[in-house]
Order: sequence, then structure tokens, then C-alpha cells
Amino acid sequence: MRYAHEVGKVRAAERALMARLPEGTLMQRAAAGLASTCARLLPAVYGARVVLLVGGGDNGGDALHAGARLARRGARVSAVQAGSKIHQEGLAALRAGGGRLLEAEADGAAAIEAADLIIDGLTGIGGTGGLREPHATLAAQASQATGLVVACDVPSGVDAGTGRVEGAAVHADVTVTFGTYKAGLLIDPGASRCGVVELIDIGLGGDLPDPDVVAPWPVDVQPPEPGPESDKYRRGVVGILAGGDEFTGAAVLCTGGAVRGGAGMVRFASAAHPVELVRHRWPEAVTTVIEAGPASGGEILERVGRVQAWVVGPGLGTGEAAESLLEAALATELPVLVDADGLTVLARRRDLLRRQAPTVLTPHAGELSRLVGADREAIEARRLEHVRRAAAELSATVLLKGSTTLVAEQDRPVRANPTGTSRLATAGTGDVLSGLIGALLAGGMAALDAAAAGAYLHGLAARLASSPGSHPSGSPISAGDVITALPDAFRALL
Repeated sequence: MRYAHEVGKVRAAERALMARLPEGTLMQRAAAGLASTCARLLPAVYGARVVLLVGGGDNGGDALHAGARLARRGARVSAVQAGSKIHQEGLAALRAGGGRLLEAEADGAAAIEAADLIIDGLTGIGGTGGLREPHATLAAQASQATGLVVACDVPSGVDAGTGRVEGAAVHADVTVTFGTYKAGLLIDPGASRCGVVELIDIGLGGDLPDPDVVAPWPVDVQPPEPGPESDKYRRGVVGILAGGDEFTGAAVLCTGGAVRGGAGMVRFASAAHPVELVRHRWPEAVTTVIEAGPASGGEILERVGRVQAWVVGPGLGTGEAAESLLEAALATELPVLVDADGLTVLARRRDLLRRQAPTVLTPHAGELSRLVGADREAIEARRLEHVRRAAAELSATVLLKGSTTLVAEQDRPVRANPTGTSRLATAGTGDVLSGLIGALLAGGMAALDAAAAGAYLHGLAARLASSPGSHPSGSPISAGDVITALPDAFRALL
């Protein structure tokens, strides 16, 4: 896992470590790691044109000391000062190594344009809000330059705690971060400004508390694997209540996500027409037709048969019949995933969430706004804050969809999914995700693990489906393409 900590906790760990070390040791460790990474990125250090963008804080000092190390190896290093303050010890070290200081307005633009490598040390992890001048102009010039851009700890203009970007921000090719990841490096839009993130160990480990946000590596995603004694029941039976005469596609796509998601059996129940379509597309599924009439949701669930988890909501409708089915599923002691129309029903029947069994909710920002009574724009602006609040308020595992999907449970680190892609912004992909997570729940995964693993595999499948070998480069993909690519996504983890 990549472990990320809130800025305040990072600062506290730094203070505790610095109290035990000679003055300046921590900055030298950071500068050494930064300089080493930059040296690896350059074809040759000797003669390379390196420009440092430095503000008045410690990140500016890190950049200056790293520049001094590169200058001593023969690089032509220039520092561009932003603002009235500069780290004096770092500047002295740079000059002693042969580097020079430039005026931002007079010489900065030309130096940035000609640079082979640019180190961004304009602001640090404490920076919030939009960049002011001349920082904003320098950030824009660096982002447009042809040289490689390396951000020091966090790209300037990115909120290290949340990933928010307000106005100009540096677009880095590589971000060298120190001690631990910061949440803003893992969550969009900040994550999209970071490029490749390199973590430098500066000795904070023993002073850091439990992480606030984690992002998995492939090895951390471990969906259930069938063993020698497995059969379709041991692998997990998932029940799906989805689709209707109006939204038949949701039924087919959700069932496909479950079938290709490793379920031992899929039991699907809906009106006659979506059942017919599911039978045609997924003959593996065991289907039940829900006839119009007085039967209660509980009676219908009994007819569907034994399952290990329920998926309720995609295309189901929001009327009394749908509410009865959702109420019956949530009255069981089984894991239940609620999506789409099911979330709309829950917005008016939050009392149904008073249960002990695992519940997974998979809203986008608009659906979450109805569930918790918050403004959609506020949720989009502070996704990390709101997904935590929702998990606590709703007593559920909440998967907030977006370019960075976040999965939260109360008193647990938030999971940030690293495989998200804009290719998933197409109708039906959420239905596929619901079926996939339902299959993982039925297979025995804990709710938080199933939701995080489902998001990871879902994003990976979309990336594989849109690769040149599967599709012409740059062509769009559909939800059906994601289903088709799911087996390749599972294989990629092995």
C-alpha cells in the first residue's frame, strides 16, 4: 500500500525527528534524495541546464540544496526566486557549488524555456488556495516548458491534504515526496498534476501515526481465488435485483460484471423483458421473473433462492415495488450493495440502513448529495472530507465514484483507487462495477476490501480495453468493453 498522512501529522513527525537530529539534517536528506532522482532523469548531469523555482519556505531550501549537489557534479544550475524571501543557507550552498540566482521577471522565462530540467520548489505541503504572483506565472511557464519538471514534495498549486487545485498549478513529470505520501498526491485533480511519484525515506516512519489515506499496489488487490475444493456455491452466489422495462441495459451490464467478476453463480430477478435479455446474453445466470402483483419483497427474495450477497438498484426504478425489494434485501443478514435507483430510494428511506450486516453504497457526487443533504459542488470540491462524513453518517462502506474513486468506512483509512480513467465516463460502467463488487462480496471479501478491489479491477479493465491492442488508439470504449476486459484485469494481478 501507499500510505498517506494529513499535513498536520507530517509536520508533527518532522518536528519530533528534527528534535533528535543535528540542525539541517532532515533538509539534507530530502535534498540528497531529490538530487539523486534528478540525476537519474538526466541523460548526463555534467553540462545539463537545471533551473530551480524557489519560494521562501523549506521546499525552496530543499530545491536549493539539491541544486547545489547537481552544480558540484557539473550541471549549470540557476535559481529563480519567487517573492521577497529565500532560504539563505540553501542559497549560500548553491552559490558555493557554482550555481547562480536569477531575477524572476528579468531572466526567469528565458531560463525556464531553455532548461533541461526544472525543479519546482515554489510552495510546500502547507500551501492552500490558489498560487499568487509571481508563483502562478512561474508555475505556468514551467508546465509549458519542454524540459522535465520535478516537483519537490508536492506540485505547487496542489493542496497536499485534499488534492484540490484552485487556479494555476505545476504539471510535474515526476514528484519527489519525502517521508510519506500526502493525500493530495493520490486524489485528483492533484494526482493528475504529479506525474510519477517517488517516495524518499527521510526517517519519519517511527514518528508517523496510522495513515489517513491508502492506495493499493497490484499486490494489495487480492480477489478470492477458487481452491481445489471449490464449487459454484463456495465461490459465492450473488443475487441481483436490477433493471426494468424502462432500463433493460442496466440488468445486462450488472449481470455481466458479476459473471466476469468471478461469482460462482449469479441469480438475477426482474421483470420479464430484462430477464429475457439477461438469459440471452448471460445464459450462465439463473433467472426469476418478478410478476406484477401483490407479492412482497421478502416473498420475491425467497423465490430467487439462496445467495451470499445482494446487489440492488441499477435500473430498478424508484417506486413502491423497488422500495419493497430494497427493504427486503436490507432486512437480511447478508452483505448488500446499493447503487443507482436504490440510492434514490435510500435518500427518502435512510431508516433502512439501520442494520448490522455489511452495506456498500456506490454513489456519484449527485447521488451522495441527496443521501447526506450536501451540495453537489461542495462534494466535488472536497471529496475526501465528504466521503468520510458519509461513511460515518450512513454507517456504511461508501464508494464515491469519480476520476479518483474513494472508498471509506468509519475509523478506517480511506482507500484511493489509482486505476481510474476518463474512459469510464460512459453510460453503464457503474452497473458493471456494481455487479463486480457484488461478486467479490459473495466470494467472502470484507466490504471495504471488495469495494476497493472492485474499483481497482474496474479501472484496470477500462485501461486494458482502451489499449491499442484492444482498440484503435484513442477510440472510445463502452461498458460492454469493460466487461470483456475483466478477465484480463484479473490475470494482470497474477
